[in-house]
Amino acid sequence: MTDFIHRLIEQYGLIAVFLGCVAEGESAAILGGFFAHQHVFGLWQAFLAAAMGAFVGDTFFFILGRSFADHPFVIKLRGRPGFSHAYRLVSDHPNIFVLSNRYIYGMRLVGGIAAGVASITVARFVILNAVSSMVWAALFCTVGYVFGLGAERIVGQALARHERLLIALAIGLVVAILAWFVARHVAGKERDKDARASQSAAHE
Repeated sequence: MTDFIHRLIEQYGLIAVFLGCVAEGESAAILGGFFAHQHVFGLWQAFLAAAMGAFVGDTFFFILGRSFADHPFVIKLRGRPGFSHAYRLVSDHPNIFVLSNRYIYGMRLVGGIAAGVASITVARFVILNAVSSMVWAALFCTVGYVFGLGAERIVGQALARHERLLIALAIGLVVAILAWFVARHVAGKERDKDARASQSAAHE
């Protein structure tokens, strides 16, 4: 079973890193760096897959907001917690917002939609998003690679490689679950803030 999982990671690991980074992606990029340390694939390959996934994901949400703003699906997304806050930020500080939005867990989707709805130009968004994606991928892939070094020192080099890969998968799952709970907490606070702001505006 472990050999099968090992072969699966070797064959489809980079695709999984890419697809994981299209979404929120931090855990996918970290795992990519860890697998690179285990010589499943090269570190530059993990970086490229993570950066491309991050760029494609954010650009997709931007295009949704820019070209399909009146579509029911996009209208529903615009009603999600944090959208109004993201729209204010991208309107006031477009460069800083596009460069930093990827680092705010749970805000990436609504942030991309907000950037598309806002007046920021396509060329500016693409350039800033490319820079942000490359820096983000380098950061989290490096974290995964360094984690691999630390794990090897802790558990020792005698531990079989496929066992280290299984440990990485388990850790990645825990990180993803924790990040999901954090995102729900942040989204809940943002929803309460927007609700209070709407109530204050209604009273005025």
